[in-house]
Amino acid sequence: MTMNRESWAFVFGLIGNIISFMVFLSPLPTFYQIYKKKTAAGFQSLPYVVALFSAMLWIYYAFVKRESALLLITINTFGIVIESIYLAIFLFYSTKKDRLSTIKLLLLLNVFGFGAMLLSTLYLSKGAKRLAIIGWIALVFNIGVFAAPLFIMSKVIKTRSVEYMPFNLSLFLTINAVMWFFYGLFLKDYYIALPNTLGFLFGIVQMVLYLIYRNATPVVEKDQAKVQELNGHTIDVVKMGSMVPSDPNYAAKV
Repeated sequence: MTMNRESWAFVFGLIGNIISFMVFLSPLPTFYQIYKKKTAAGFQSLPYVVALFSAMLWIYYAFVKRESALLLITINTFGIVIESIYLAIFLFYSTKKDRLSTIKLLLLLNVFGFGAMLLSTLYLSKGAKRLAIIGWIALVFNIGVFAAPLFIMSKVIKTRSVEYMPFNLSLFLTINAVMWFFYGLFLKDYYIALPNTLGFLFGIVQMVLYLIYRNATPVVEKDQAKVQELNGHTIDVVKMGSMVPSDPNYAAKV
């Protein structure tokens, strides 16, 4: 039996859901560590705030799109729930300073930012035009998010160490980008497909860097404090660069 493009899109979207589900759960060791130490010091909330916003954005896009949007809704609904739990734990165990900065970030991006986008698209556009506007916002936002791995890749080259860029993480995120690329391609939804081409390319570069520097002698940096600070959340920044749809680049130890 020959499969049509909708069937292929469902297959790739289903696999994308499974991998994205694992990536969403991958920060659990980080938050267990926060719970065990009773402090979130040394960690950043930015990846989780961005992941939550991305999930909200894709949910809105899916509801406006309606057609063939079930797989977007399922994974991003889970994303909203799990990222909200992560942020609640972070807020509970963070310092007063970090708590205030996280709340400000949530208000700025997830409340006022998303709210302004929601109201403007609801009242100033309709039909295909509304979908196109939301799609372009999602596309531009996720391309920006995909720039996140550039930081860790530069760190790998500078320190000649792959400590903060696990190969399994890069592999899973690359596969995930491929799944969502073909999902968007078979649905002819280029708002989903196009950003994931960047995710695929960055994933390949990360794996190549890993193979180049896996046995290299690390360079000891002068500022050891900054290196230690990276040890809780840099991997989360890598994941933040692969959140399409909200895979969210993207917290992560796979």
